Amino acid sequence: MKRLNSLLLMLFGIIVLSLGQFKLPDLPYKYNALEPYIDSTTMHIHHDLHHAKYVSNLNEALAKYPELYKKDLLELIQNINELPVDIQKTVRNNGGGVYNHSFFWKIMAAPGSAPMSPALTKLLTDNFGSIDAFKAEFEKAAINQFGSGWAWLIKEPSGKLRIISTANQDNSLMASAEVKGKPILTLDVWEHAYYLKYQNKRAAYAKAFWNVLNWTEVEKLAKN
Repeated sequence: MKRLNSLLLMLFGIIVLSLGQFKLPDLPYKYNALEPYIDSTTMHIHHDLHHAKYVSNLNEALAKYPELYKKDLLELIQNINELPVDIQKTVRNNGGGVYNHSFFWKIMAAPGSAPMSPALTKLLTDNFGSIDAFKAEFEKAAINQFGSGWAWLIKEPSGKLRIISTANQDNSLMASAEVKGKPILTLDVWEHAYYLKYQNKRAAYAKAFWNVLNWTEVEKLAKN
């Protein structure tokens, strides 16, 4: 009987994941594309295990309320307080994890393949004084984020660019966000994102990040 129950639970889990609205997106490049700055082993673990777990946890939570599958991810994370109370925390943590990671992969590219344009240079300089000042402020936000979280460049409703950090899997689109705005670029500073290569040297990881930024995608997001 125990074996049968286990098999039924496993089958139920497979059905939930197969019917779930949210799927693990493919990386837009090969696992080793960001080397030597981000290693392929980290990318395999980060994408195939961590990101995938957020997707499965989100689908499992929503399976209790199938009508929520009609909503897209942004609707869910922007209106968490309107969801059933018993899944709000799960959707905040895992829906945020799905959104943040999907966004993170898209704003990276193979070293040197998507350099910063003169137009983006001017935009960042106008907002932060210089490119060096922008990078220093962003690295500071990444380094000083206590525990797990993210550093962000966001575009406020006024159009001004601003650097912030968020804890855990929060972002600037959530109803709970202290500072709201459109994400332009982000850096994952959870230890699983960098520990295999950089150990406890988060500052070195933050500085290396500039080598794999897809500045073309960043510019597109900043201008829209």
